[in-house]
Amino acid sequence: MASTSQDLALLRRLSSISHLVTVLSGKGGVGKSSVSVQLALALLADDPTLRIGLLDVDLTGPSLPRMLGMEGRDVHASDDGWVPTGGLLACMSIGFLLSSSRESVVWRGPKKNAMIKQFLAEVRWGELDYLIVDTPPGTSDEHISLLESLRPILAPPSPSPPLPTLSALLVSTPQALALLDVSKELSFVRRTQLPLLGLVENMSGYVCPHCGDVVGVFGQGGAEDFCRREEERKASTVEGEGGGCAFLGRIPIDRELVALLDDVAASGAPEAGAGADTDADADGDTAMEGGGEAHPAATAAAAAKRAPLVQRYQQIPSFPVVRALARNVRQLVELQEEREAREGRVLVARRGRSGPAGA
Repeated sequence: MASTSQDLALLRRLSSISHLVTVLSGKGGVGKSSVSVQLALALLADDPTLRIGLLDVDLTGPSLPRMLGMEGRDVHASDDGWVPTGGLLACMSIGFLLSSSRESVVWRGPKKNAMIKQFLAEVRWGELDYLIVDTPPGTSDEHISLLESLRPILAPPSPSPPLPTLSALLVSTPQALALLDVSKELSFVRRTQLPLLGLVENMSGYVCPHCGDVVGVFGQGGAEDFCRREEERKASTVEGEGGGCAFLGRIPIDRELVALLDDVAASGAPEAGAGADTDADADGDTAMEGGGEAHPAATAAAAAKRAPLVQRYQQIPSFPVVRALARNVRQLVELQEEREAREGRVLVARRGRSGPAGA
């Protein structure tokens, strides 16, 4: 009975989410969490009306709370479940449930599985356009539990309630070793029949802080070559296996992104899309000089720190690259929505619409 009750609770949560995107990597350290955060911020920058949530299911290495300046915040319980932290960019992570960011999570598989099911069934997201799920590297218990919990999306019950689209986004660096692990992750995606959007090459070069040019310090193009081979294999009548893998673009290393996230982590951040109090600087003090008047440079710096996180993110050199990637992802998700609607799936994104699929 408990399992049935949890399944019903899960279906109820899913029926308020239009699109669910899982961010996967075959190897740790490729910047999967930063890609998740940047994708969310770029989507909001491109369309401030979007409602976006970030779910961190990396139970042993949660990083989203720190990246978003939410470390130390509490998760509140309500009669209808846990309330995610944040505003326009809502976030849920095991990091909010630990007494300290230094506390380790030493859990076996069953406890991890139970926590992931709780995250999906008991978090009060409200209505979302996108829920971006940051997963741990590899194909661990968390991945299996996540997909088992989301099986109604892959194999909807009949009659089906409105459900979100479910898709995967792979992240890698250009190096051959990272791409070898991507091939394993791609095999996992295919075996579980998880719809794939494509592959992002992260840390693809370095944005020079002086001239803005991108220098290929760690190489470039490895992921694009990998995707080209997968697409050739898809078209091959000899091998004829696999479904290909689209190349979605590259994201360079950007020192200003690192500085922004470090600053946000150190001082906390205003809501992703809302301003903060303008009477004090980031440390709660007003920058004054002589005669009680604020120094213009100090005032400007304080105002920059108080700006909404999305607004600050738009000022870094790599933002246009990620914005183009986010637009590409959004277009692919909408194409998937149209395809699934034509197949007769009942989708949250189509609820209340009239006319034929794709209209």
